[in-house]
Amino acid sequence: MTRPVLAGLVGRSTDWLKKIETGVRPLNSLSLLVELARTLGVDDLSELTGDDFDAPVRAWEKDVHHVVPAIRAAMRDAPFGSLWQDATASVVDASELVARVRQLWLLWHSSPRQRSEVGVVLPTLIWQAHASIQASEGTARRQCRSAAGELYRLVQRLLAHICESKLHALAVERGRALSEDADTPKSLAEAAWASSVGLCAAGHYDVAARLADAAAVALLRSCGDDPTPAAMGTVGALQLEVAAAHGLAGREGDAYRYLDAAAATAARMPSGTWHLPSAFDKTNVEILAVIVSVALHHPGEAVARANKISLSDSPSVVRRSRLLLECAHAHANRREFTDAVRSLGAATEISTEAVALIPWARTLADELAARVPHAARAQAERLRRTLKSVG
Repeated sequence: MTRPVLAGLVGRSTDWLKKIETGVRPLNSLSLLVELARTLGVDDLSELTGDDFDAPVRAWEKDVHHVVPAIRAAMRDAPFGSLWQDATASVVDASELVARVRQLWLLWHSSPRQRSEVGVVLPTLIWQAHASIQASEGTARRQCRSAAGELYRLVQRLLAHICESKLHALAVERGRALSEDADTPKSLAEAAWASSVGLCAAGHYDVAARLADAAAVALLRSCGDDPTPAAMGTVGALQLEVAAAHGLAGREGDAYRYLDAAAATAARMPSGTWHLPSAFDKTNVEILAVIVSVALHHPGEAVARANKISLSDSPSVVRRSRLLLECAHAHANRREFTDAVRSLGAATEISTEAVALIPWARTLADELAARVPHAARAQAERLRRTLKSVG
C-alpha cells in the first residue's frame, strides 16, 4: 500500500503520514492509531507501536451491541448484491416491502429489547430492500425506494450511540438519497425529519431547526386543503424536532411556540393515529415538553408536566421509558436523588435497552450511585450495574 493511499484511507495528508513513519511527529491519538491498524489489517496495536504488551484492536471497537457487525456488513454489501455470487436476498414487491418495514417499526416501539429484536432482522431486510429496488421499474421502483428510505431511518434510530459516527451518518445519508429518488413530498419530508434528528444530536441546532421547519412548510403546501393523517403526523414530528432544537439551544420562546404548533397538529389527527417513526401524537407532544423543560433547566416544570402524563397513553415503549428517564434527570437536577433513582428504575423496568444505550443515562446512574442517600444506595448500585451490562 503506497503512502498516498494509506494517508487517504485514514483521512490525512501524505506529509502527515511521512512524519509519523519517520518519527518527526508523534502519534498521540488513540483513535487514529486504531484507524491505521484497521486499515492495514493489523490485529494488535503493538505491531505498530513496538510495545511489548498485547493491545488487541478489538479492545477499542466502538460497537457496544452485538447486532452492529451484521448491520454494517449488510449496509456495505447489499447495494451491490448482484455482484455477490452468494447473495441470497429474496425479491419482494413494493407493498410487501412497505409492510415489512412497518412491522419492524411497530416492533421497535413495542419491544422492551428493541435493538436486539429489530437488529437481528434488519440485515436480511436491508438485502431484500436493495434487491427489490434493483428488480423493479417505474412506479414500483420508486415505491421500493421510499420503503427503503423508511428502513434506513429505522437503521439510523437503532445505530444511534452504538456504532462509529461514520456508519450512523451513512444510514442517514442512505435514507435521504433513497427518499429523494422516491420523489414524493412525504418521503422527502421524512428524510428531512431524520436528518434534523441527526443534526440536532450532533449539536447543529440552528441547521436542524431550519431544515425541519422548511420541510414541514413544504409538506403542508403540497397537501393543499386536505392533508392526510399520515402527512399531518410527519408535519407534527417535524414541528417537535424544531421545538427540541430550539430548546437545546436555549431559545425558550421558540421552543414553546413550536410545541404549541405541534399540539395543534396533533389535535387535527384522528383519534388513535400516530406517526410511526417518531411516535408523534398528543402524548408525544407532552413528553417532548418535558424534554424541553429539562433542556432549558426548568426541572420543577419538567417534573410537574411529567406528573400529568399517563404512561399508558403513549403507544411507544421507547417514548415511555424516555419520559421516566427525563424525570430522573430533572429530579437529580433538583437534588432529589431518591426520586431520581426511583424514576430511573421505572424507566429501566420498561426498557433496559432504551435507557442503557444512552450514554448520559449511564453517567446519571453512576452519579446517583455515588450521591443517593444510604437507604436507596443498594437500588442505585443495582441500576448502575444493570445499565453497564447491556450491550
